[in-house]
Amino acid sequence: MDLFTIVFYFLAIITLGAGAVVVFSRNIIHAAFALLFAFFGVAGLYVLLMADFIAITQLMIYVGGILVLVLFGVMLTSQVLDVQMKSGTIQTFPAVLVVSALAGTLVGIFWSTPWKTTAAAPMEVTAAKIGEMLLTSYLLPFEIASVVLLAALIGAALIARREKNA
Repeated sequence: MDLFTIVFYFLAIITLGAGAVVVFSRNIIHAAFALLFAFFGVAGLYVLLMADFIAITQLMIYVGGILVLVLFGVMLTSQVLDVQMKSGTIQTFPAVLVVSALAGTLVGIFWSTPWKTTAAAPMEVTAAKIGEMLLTSYLLPFEIASVVLLAALIGAALIARREKNA
């Protein structure tokens, strides 16, 4: 095995293991911290796929924003220890059917795909190409999205301010 394969399996084990802890943990704090490792594992897999922009975006948005928000929400909630999570087996049979169908589909696709065994192409920086496309071909939709997000931010601030005064 070469170093690339070892690093891939290491990141895959970290991502899958952390994801399992997130799903099966009864302690919400442990689940939130396991989510951190799952996000880092996914970012590492993006690096291996030579998708540098998506890897950095994964770290900045999910780890830097969403996970910190979740952790603050968990840590600042005063009754986090008294939360009783129901983990009954209400819909086990339909869930097993859906998961089995999905797993069968994925295994079928995996075995029917002709995998290339040639050497990889030289790495190209994706951030420059994405930036060039955003600021040339897709400038108008990019600006429309920024105006919509600004309007949503202003609306959220107004709603939060109005509830605070009431």
